Amino acid sequence: MMMTGSYTALITPFKGDAVDYDGLDRLTDFQAENGISGILAVGTTGESPTLTWEEHNMVVERVIKRAKNKCRCIAGAGSNNTKEALGAVKHACKAGADAVLLVDPYYNGPSSLEIRKEYIGPVAAAFPDMQMIPYIIPGRTGTQLLPEDLALLSRKFNNVKIVKEATGSIENMRRTRECCGPDFIILSGDDGMTAQMMTDPAVKASGVISVISNIAPRAVADMVRFFEQGKTAEAQKLAAALSPLFDLVTVKTMEKTPYGDVVFKARNPLAAKALMSILGMPSGGCRQPMGKLTRNALDKVLSTARKVQENNPEIFKPLADFFSVNIEERLTTPANWEGLYYKEY
Repeated sequence: MMMTGSYTALITPFKGDAVDYDGLDRLTDFQAENGISGILAVGTTGESPTLTWEEHNMVVERVIKRAKNKCRCIAGAGSNNTKEALGAVKHACKAGADAVLLVDPYYNGPSSLEIRKEYIGPVAAAFPDMQMIPYIIPGRTGTQLLPEDLALLSRKFNNVKIVKEATGSIENMRRTRECCGPDFIILSGDDGMTAQMMTDPAVKASGVISVISNIAPRAVADMVRFFEQGKTAEAQKLAAALSPLFDLVTVKTMEKTPYGDVVFKARNPLAAKALMSILGMPSGGCRQPMGKLTRNALDKVLSTARKVQENNPEIFKPLADFFSVNIEERLTTPANWEGLYYKEY
């Protein structure tokens, strides 16, 4: 299966502290109806670190049931415990997933050699009919499967032919292409680098697993499709229109404390979920220990969304139509963002 195109790293919505399964269905339908190639259930964007395994499995089952035969379905199955990953992949197989995402083992930080021999390799061997997608994101995991070991995996296993690349290093991506060959599929794991990755002749990425497609699936899907078709001017125009939203995947602000200024870093999915809530989509807050934005970060989210709406209203139009919301009203009514930020540092 050629898993190229645009994939949405689906948000997991909450009501209070409980998973909002009805909201999850609506978000899945919104994606499937707006041209995306597939959905990733329970990735980092879906707050996988704070879901119980029971919730994790239910989200995977619910998304696959809702999206099957409409688009491809990827199940998050990574862990820093190979035994847990094997269990998650077994469940994903039974649920009908088309592929599984295996993030590098976080915190315990095995070497690239160990990731290959003690993690990806055993899982790939145990489930030869399931496509494995290693997820390389050292900024989150503190470790990294290197291109050389990825190539060795790809050579040994027919079900390791795709990678989600979020190293932020174009040189690492070029090395991946060099080692893994022309037929290996590289998917961007960084919204803001997708255009560069798809147009760099030494990378030749085939698409993206996107955060911002939660909010703008049609625009992200069209951007990727235009790049695939060689319609670079049209693709770059969409990339420019989406660029302010891509900058919201991580939001940094300077905050004042009695002891001096400090950096506040709102990591994914905090800002994305806040914007979804502001725009009237099923979202809810993040599960602890993630919390809220600062007022400065909220203002950055609002100003960015207002800029996009003013300059490129077509980006939010599918959202407005599907969820029956007035974007201008949502972005100018303070009641819509009450509770999304800390009143004081």
